[in-house]
Amino acid sequence: MHDSTTDFLYLADSLQKKKYSGFLERFGQVLRINDIAYGFLPDTKDIWAVDYMPIQIGTDRFVQFRYNPDYLQSQTQRKTITDVDSVCASIRLRLKPAKSEIVLDGGNVIQTGGKAIVCDKVFKENPDISEKELIRQLKDALEIEKLFFVPWDKSECTGHADGMVRFIDNDTVLINDYSREKPEFQRIFRMALHNAGLDWIEIPYNPYENEKSASAEGIYLNYLQMKQAIIVPTFQRAEDEEAMKVLENVFRGQTIATVDSNEIAREGGILNCISWNIQSS
Repeated sequence: MHDSTTDFLYLADSLQKKKYSGFLERFGQVLRINDIAYGFLPDTKDIWAVDYMPIQIGTDRFVQFRYNPDYLQSQTQRKTITDVDSVCASIRLRLKPAKSEIVLDGGNVIQTGGKAIVCDKVFKENPDISEKELIRQLKDALEIEKLFFVPWDKSECTGHADGMVRFIDNDTVLINDYSREKPEFQRIFRMALHNAGLDWIEIPYNPYENEKSASAEGIYLNYLQMKQAIIVPTFQRAEDEEAMKVLENVFRGQTIATVDSNEIAREGGILNCISWNIQSS
């Protein structure tokens, strides 16, 4: 399923903590203006809902991968892993997700019409499964015909594809302007897209001025896309206007809104990261 078919948004209730209150007030206002219905997932332990909640692969089908990322393995960090079965029961998810033992975060799955893109970090996180078998299991679980991989930018520990690439349509993707990255990474990344038969359009990308290396400020690609509207994170930076011009041209005729997102971006993720948007019917 492509995000443009989703019509209901869930946010983690942990987002309601006081330090995010300003952002949540702004975000909620944008959602209401654009007629996006939303609710809160109960008893969550962190705000990154897309990573631990099931992935919707059809109107009546979900798959739940194992949320056990290598960056949450210390005793303290493991306490931040949400009990997804409990959350699904609490919201009375009408369809029980199929379970997969593959370790995979939801933020590392970008899908559209029988295709998906995943960062190749998934191979590192599943060392006991051969590459060929892992690819087969992923395609079966996601019910797709084509699965493409992009290289892991190891400067970003999560290895999530949703901060690197997004589908515009079945054959075209949006990617970050990686012109300031190492030439070798640029070459490998573009080669992966070329080999997948995908065309691409670049969007501004500037996390280089962030005070914290883990901050996602300056990454516009992590927008929220739904049936009603596309909501783009902004950071009160010069690149805000340029990023909006690119998106307005790419998604011509669609509703595009913005929300200042510095508070959550400083925590390492942005709008797609905090969103579990589903097709409700």
